[in-house]
Amino acid sequence: MPAACLRENFTYMTSEPFKTMCCVVGGGPAGMMLGYLLARGGVDVTVIEKHEDFFRDFRGDTVHPSTLELLYELGLLEDFLKLPHQELTSVGGVVGHFAFQAANFNHVPAHCKFVALMPQWDFLSFLSERAKKFRSFRLRMQHEATGLIYDDGRVAGVDVRTPQGSVQILSDVVIGCDGRHSTTRRAAEFEVREFGVPIDVLWFRIGRSTGDPEQLLGNINYGKALILVNRGDYFQAGLIIPKGSFEEIKRKGLQAFQAGILQNAPYLGDRVQALDDWDQIKLLSVQINRLRQWSRPGLLCIGDAAHAMSPAGGVGINLAIQDAVATANLLVGPLREGRVSEALLAEVQRRREFPTRVTQAIQVNAHKGLKQAFGNPGPLKAPWQLKVAVRVPGVQRLVARVVGIGIRPEHIQGASRRPGFDKFCVKVIAACAGIAAAAFVLSASCRRAN
Repeated sequence: MPAACLRENFTYMTSEPFKTMCCVVGGGPAGMMLGYLLARGGVDVTVIEKHEDFFRDFRGDTVHPSTLELLYELGLLEDFLKLPHQELTSVGGVVGHFAFQAANFNHVPAHCKFVALMPQWDFLSFLSERAKKFRSFRLRMQHEATGLIYDDGRVAGVDVRTPQGSVQILSDVVIGCDGRHSTTRRAAEFEVREFGVPIDVLWFRIGRSTGDPEQLLGNINYGKALILVNRGDYFQAGLIIPKGSFEEIKRKGLQAFQAGILQNAPYLGDRVQALDDWDQIKLLSVQINRLRQWSRPGLLCIGDAAHAMSPAGGVGINLAIQDAVATANLLVGPLREGRVSEALLAEVQRRREFPTRVTQAIQVNAHKGLKQAFGNPGPLKAPWQLKVAVRVPGVQRLVARVVGIGIRPEHIQGASRRPGFDKFCVKVIAACAGIAAAAFVLSASCRRAN
């Protein structure tokens, strides 16, 4: 039988189990979107988050047109865009001294023809405040999942650590949205398929001045790749480095690190001197992996818990949110009626694995090109193939649509859709093979240039 709906102000003793229809582990983008959608559909849902707040720096801040379209379908877009944000309408790059525009979002088939740049904690706070308006929604902060509860071989809940002690949350279904270091998938002993990634990313902030580039800018030269994202009065910066090389970079010292940044972006000038402590620089160990099986009786993993993505293209958050929408569309009715089967949970993977595989294939090929760039410590000459490709009519629109909309985008069940959206998505899927091939060609051309 499904768990009884409990009031929002319900409190529990740590020695007594607490029951809910669905326990969502992890209050990130996938978890908060899923919690909102389930509660909107009348499902008694509890989202648990191990931290005391959403404020954590150097998390993905890109909200793509596909996610903005979902907010439009939910009637939340107008309020969302009132929050402070920047709007990214194009993506540019510089390879060696060749500057080019890689993507232009002005023609994506969505109401918002831009990527919204917003701190992730603002996005999560926005969703959680709207979700709390539903009586069947609960958000429990400082609740850390430590293990799974089983009943006759089926996952029946979560063991949770809280500031007041341990508690058991019993539920009809547990959904792991707890990221690439997922406790849920580890406790379930899911098999993880790893794809070798040759890069890591160093995240930091650096001041921005009038006259600096407005749009996202990638600078590839001198054996390094520097990404600069305009956040108003500062850049969110990412220095892409060979995997495992951070300790060597630190041994060379901060002055050498600052000089390396200036090689790629000399207009930053004296502002690099503000990076005077390694604590200001955070290492993101890049992974690309996915589970062979996303579910078992009573348990489903989605988002990074099911498939860790590279930061390339900033698509990870949006892919996780697409997972959440597909999950809600499939499970809302069965959860309310107490008839969620193992086959139904597996249906989420059948729907979402294809876009995951295609996106990861594109990222893997892009990383191969970057790896080749690391082998040239001197000035890099842009390959002629790149110069030709970015001038082909329609390429910038195509790249923007693949990045901004993605493969097999989901829609809110029952919401009206933008005319022509689904027809376009079929074309996107067909085009992705071409983009993956282009990434391979770029990789090969960089190898020859070195």
